[in-house]
Amino acid sequence: MSKQIRFNAFDMNCVAHQSSGMWRHPQDQSARYKELGYWIELAQLLERGHFDGLFIADVLGTYDVYGSSNEAAIRHAAQVPVNDPILLVSAMAAVTENLGFGITAGTAYEHPYPFARRMTTLDHLTNGRVGWNVVTGYLPSAARNMGHDDQLEHDQRYDVADEYLEVTYKLWEGSWEDDAVVRDREAGVFTDPAKVHEIGHSGEHFTVPGIHISEPSPQRTPVIFQAGASPRGIAFAAGNAEAIFVAAPTKTVLAGTVKRIRDALEAAGRDRYSAKIYTLLTIITDETSEKAHAKHEEFLQYASDEGALVFMSGWMGIDLSQFELDEPIGNVKSNAIQSTVANFQQADDSGKEWKVRDIAKLGSIGGLGPRVVGSPEEVADFLQEWVEETDVDGFNLAYAITPGTFEDVVTLIVPELQRRGVYQTGYAPGTLRNKLHGRGDRLPDEHRGAGFKIGNRVGV
Repeated sequence: MSKQIRFNAFDMNCVAHQSSGMWRHPQDQSARYKELGYWIELAQLLERGHFDGLFIADVLGTYDVYGSSNEAAIRHAAQVPVNDPILLVSAMAAVTENLGFGITAGTAYEHPYPFARRMTTLDHLTNGRVGWNVVTGYLPSAARNMGHDDQLEHDQRYDVADEYLEVTYKLWEGSWEDDAVVRDREAGVFTDPAKVHEIGHSGEHFTVPGIHISEPSPQRTPVIFQAGASPRGIAFAAGNAEAIFVAAPTKTVLAGTVKRIRDALEAAGRDRYSAKIYTLLTIITDETSEKAHAKHEEFLQYASDEGALVFMSGWMGIDLSQFELDEPIGNVKSNAIQSTVANFQQADDSGKEWKVRDIAKLGSIGGLGPRVVGSPEEVADFLQEWVEETDVDGFNLAYAITPGTFEDVVTLIVPELQRRGVYQTGYAPGTLRNKLHGRGDRLPDEHRGAGFKIGNRVGV
């Protein structure tokens, strides 16, 4: 039997998420990001398409590496203006029953104690359909606006994130016993104090002595998402992630990334398939191949090369305005997303070296992932080929226009994949964790966070 293909939708509470310039297209509705109606309609659409979830990206700063200024980012609406992702979820959960929600939140600028409560609250309100995309940050502008001269070095950011996760695991897993809330009306006891424990955390970066202020939610710990593919990022994911997002411009690069992640999971004492891996992709499709390619050509008329280089400069930590368009990327060091630089320092599938012009064309629609253009049959062939040859689990789908790109996938691609027997026709029961992995609602015993469960922690 062919491997099942999974879809996740990739969006952001802003105008130009990954496709700078496409907001000008007459059918694009991304400027409705300020309206709850947009998000409600999108969630219902994705659930009709049996997507695993909606992954909502976020940044706390502007893209100001390109040209040493944020003027181009502001001009092209390159993830600015941008609103908070967390506040969207309750409304979308109210109109869906199965769709999961992956919320991006960083470990650099918010204390873990209030953040843990916020995620517990959402896990209650969604009945256990929340995931947390753990990011360490990469934009220097965010660091400056939070009172720092610059962000920490790449690997140091992951050191902070390790302790941040330790604190949240202790709060979610190690503070309240499962039967702490008794609701004993006769005795007048809502919660048994003997079954609620202080976590007593005192570390290098955080001090949290007390209890988790919220009672346990359906998952306790939200599903942990992670998107780092550098060596340090993979090591972090191996201990924590249950779903991993990657971006690879070619099939060869993707296969290598997936293998490194699965090997790292196994080395960490976990099953090599204990995390679902989704790769970034943009699908442009129509009823026929000719219509799909015509649609793609039309989209390219609205795409912005400069806007793409604004994004790429921020992701790579390199001011691409200093390069000639036909100059190769070469051997550079990055303090931003190191895997992005590494990917473009390899040859593409045709053996050519990546140049700045190539990066602009690639990133103008859909960001760091490739684009597949074709009929439903051609796109389905592509998806199956990539899944079978790279061992990836599914695709994190960016859009050219929204919600039009997602509508095309739901109405044209999903039925074709279902006809081939390689895409789900319904959802598994229970929480997001069970829907993804079919192993219950709680963290499995081999997961790092399970070591902080009641009874596993020293002193509890």
